[in-house]
Amino acid sequence: MARAMRLAQNGLYTTTPNPRVGCVIVRDNVIVGEGWHVRAGEAHAEVHALAAAGDKAKGATAYVTLEPCSHHGKTPPCADALLAAGIVRVVAAMQDPNPQVSGNGLEKLRAAGIETLVGVMESEARELNIGFVSRMTRGRPWVRLKVATSLDGKTALNNGASQWITGPEARRDAHAWRARSCAMLTGIGTVRDDDPRLTVRDVVTTRQPLRVIVDSRLDISPSAKILGGGKVLIAAAQDDAAKIKLLSDLGAEVIVIPNAHGKVDLAALLLALGKRGINEVMVEAGARLNGSLLREGCVDELLLYQAPVLLGDRARGMADFAELTELAGKIGMTVIERRMIGHDQRIVARIG
Repeated sequence: MARAMRLAQNGLYTTTPNPRVGCVIVRDNVIVGEGWHVRAGEAHAEVHALAAAGDKAKGATAYVTLEPCSHHGKTPPCADALLAAGIVRVVAAMQDPNPQVSGNGLEKLRAAGIETLVGVMESEARELNIGFVSRMTRGRPWVRLKVATSLDGKTALNNGASQWITGPEARRDAHAWRARSCAMLTGIGTVRDDDPRLTVRDVVTTRQPLRVIVDSRLDISPSAKILGGGKVLIAAAQDDAAKIKLLSDLGAEVIVIPNAHGKVDLAALLLALGKRGINEVMVEAGARLNGSLLREGCVDELLLYQAPVLLGDRARGMADFAELTELAGKIGMTVIERRMIGHDQRIVARIG
């Protein structure tokens, strides 16, 4: 199963909107075939592994990181392929959270006399597909808020200068997290002040994430760099037909989803992204949007790069929300990882 998990990681940047899945076929304690799901619309991991095993699959055990599918999507059911190949035992890391499968694949195998076992390295499998699990169970993607700060939690000087607080190793590492994301989310303030592209550049990938901009009044300039080089979705709160047409002509898509205060409804935006098959969202924004996302319960995970420098009280913070008057209102997190990336510390923390 550990080998199957490593194989599944080969699809880290490419399988969207599908999960990352690996499969290993074993007979007489020897691996006779293995494979992984490369991209949506193509063969699943089990099919690749069975093809590699050939006739040796008969009487073998299949180790797969996710329950074999039992429904017809863009490809036939993998449960049927395993049965046709003569597999006698299937070990799955976890049950598929997709309601179209969710136990049906394993039940189909059991009904045909196949021995099944589920739950081997389940926590690792869930981590690998944390966004897919989120979308299938909550209808919204997993949201990862990335921030680069000083030791005193500052993201930029008061005049806006921020390049570069962290070192080149941390910046390359952040691009790897961009590459695994289905979408990059930012706000109009960041677009206006920094004019970013929000593309993956420092790692090799065949897919660029969707760029999503929260822009309530559609203030974005037609010359903004983010509007070039890939798909862009703009979430607005005002239905301005002229601006929407201009942006559409530039290749951007605009959706209007206001909340009661005339701003973009962030929770509704996440649900809209979920419906588009977006599994993981990485936020690279300013303090205002960061604060709104945190305040409205739209962040699942903090990806923090902390440089060994101090910028002082007058520098800009990472999240702007209402002043707390008692500690009971603090946002609690659980640190799940600390690691040095070059001279900087990377901290991954989960809300709650």
